[in-house]
Amino acid sequence: MAITFGIIGSGWRTDFYMRIMEALPEKFRVSGVVVRGEEKGRAFEQRWGVPTFRTLEDMLSQTAPSFVVLSVPWAMTPELINEMADRGIPVLSETPPAPDVDHLNKLYQEVGADARVQVAEQFTFQPQHAARIAVVKSGVLGTVNQAQVSAAHGYHGMSIMRSLLDLGFADAKIRGYNFASQIVSGPNREGDPAEEKIATSNQVYAILEFDNKLGIFDFTGDQYFSWIRSSRLLVRGDRGELMNDQLKYLKDYRTPIELDLKRLNAGENGNLEGYYHKGILAGDQWVYRNPFMPGRLTDEEIAIATCLQKMDEYVEGGPSFYSLAEAAQDHYLGIKIKEAVDSGETIQTTKQSWAQ
Repeated sequence: MAITFGIIGSGWRTDFYMRIMEALPEKFRVSGVVVRGEEKGRAFEQRWGVPTFRTLEDMLSQTAPSFVVLSVPWAMTPELINEMADRGIPVLSETPPAPDVDHLNKLYQEVGADARVQVAEQFTFQPQHAARIAVVKSGVLGTVNQAQVSAAHGYHGMSIMRSLLDLGFADAKIRGYNFASQIVSGPNREGDPAEEKIATSNQVYAILEFDNKLGIFDFTGDQYFSWIRSSRLLVRGDRGELMNDQLKYLKDYRTPIELDLKRLNAGENGNLEGYYHKGILAGDQWVYRNPFMPGRLTDEEIAIATCLQKMDEYVEGGPSFYSLAEAAQDHYLGIKIKEAVDSGETIQTTKQSWAQ
């Protein structure tokens, strides 16, 4: 039976959920979408073939979703999460769940730890990151004490770093820097560039010192779309390291092993299975298997589909996969990085309400 969910909001992020539904109709079904404007709602219906409603009440009275996805601006999210929690409706909120530290604490204190709220933080479920996290959790690197992450901004980058270092809600001492440089503009949400233009590229670099662990955050906004700026990741333990997709570790103190994380896709080099991602191998071991084969999804869509699947399991009594507390912690660290960059001072984080 297909996982059935509703959505509030119809912006750029909502399109990801709709593409997942189109690619995997046997697995996912959107029962309805709350779109405020009548004209905008009609256009959405014509494009995606799903009913829209002007209010949450209308959608809930006429459909029966297992849970509701919030895909709205930051400022609107806390109020809607509160409303859902009061009504006992499971909610999967887009990131972040609130705009700033005060609102994060207020939301957590109002909603509480028992509300059926999860957050759709997808980056750790992208195939490449999921494979890397699996390698780290396998123990092959030994005790991991350092992660350098240049893959995503703010709270997304922090979610990857916390997963790699198994940080929980540990406090950090943060120093941050900003470096501005020139770059030839590349593609963006609207598509490829129409002409050559020079733009300013802002790089945020931060050092986060935890107890016996080091996190290095490095990101420029160009990386998401740019053809000439790549993501990078380095994880170090006392028995090995993982640099991007190159794994080095010790089988014993005299036997070094080197492996590449090899991505396998169907449909390449004359293969006739169709075109889809299969998984990632380290030597002869699968470190990641795509759960949505043979759906033709991007890595981002695979990750969001994973959030939807885990949310369905959570609603049915399964484990939390990315709680409001975890989302608040990652956004808090992202905010503190910005504070360190803007002030030029070393910032010490402290335990917030969700981490008590």
